[in-house]
Amino acid sequence: MSSQDLPLWFVHIEEEDRQFVKRLVLASGSLKQLASEYGVSYPTIRLRLDRMIDRIRLVDDLPSDDPFEARVRVLVANGDVSAAVGKELLRIHKKVRQGDKND
Repeated sequence: MSSQDLPLWFVHIEEEDRQFVKRLVLASGSLKQLASEYGVSYPTIRLRLDRMIDRIRLVDDLPSDDPFEARVRVLVANGDVSAAVGKELLRIHKKVRQGDKND
């Protein structure tokens, strides 16, 4: 299976999150067991899973024809880029795609 065959959500999550999904599957979906393996509380694992669910839903709702927009939205969802910066990047990107490079 090539990376082109992978689901978009899987491509856009970080390696650390992929490992989290793997460990969750190997723990038969037991958040309690996963919390023990990570050495954190159940609510901490639950919060991490909830945030990952939000990011996956966000990626699933992205337009598949614009990888730049998808990546910016994922960066915002991960907290790597502020919402304001993400919005500005997408505004400029849209202008460039439309052929109007003037601000």
